[in-house]
Amino acid sequence: MPTLLGFDFGLRKIGVAVGQTVTGSATALTTLRSRGERPDWAGIEALVREWQPAAAVVGLPFNMDDTEEAWSPRIHRFARQLEGRFRLPVHLVDERLTSIEARRQLAERPGAKHSRGDNHHAVDALAAALILETWLSEQPRTP
Repeated sequence: MPTLLGFDFGLRKIGVAVGQTVTGSATALTTLRSRGERPDWAGIEALVREWQPAAAVVGLPFNMDDTEEAWSPRIHRFARQLEGRFRLPVHLVDERLTSIEARRQLAERPGAKHSRGDNHHAVDALAAALILETWLSEQPRTP
């Protein structure tokens, strides 16, 4: 059962999720803080070692008019670095509205009175899970 890691890339932090192809589901793992707008490569390496993914999925932000966001070249760079450092296939997927959906889902959870800081980190990891589930849902199912 191939495992995948999903990433919601941001300049200050990166949400990370794990998923697998059999069920097409993903689970939020963690949010890693970037240092000087550089990804926490040691943290990412630890997750890659722990989960041994077959591939990675990175969210690519689009505007509502189907154009990429102005800062998407940084996401392309992150994806290339992820691929090069860990020799993983990296797939990019439209992440439009995933953070909004993640905030909505967190607000609807029982006991959703989290502090802003806790909720902020949870949003990124949940957005990574939604990104990964989006990609998984677009893949053909093999029996």
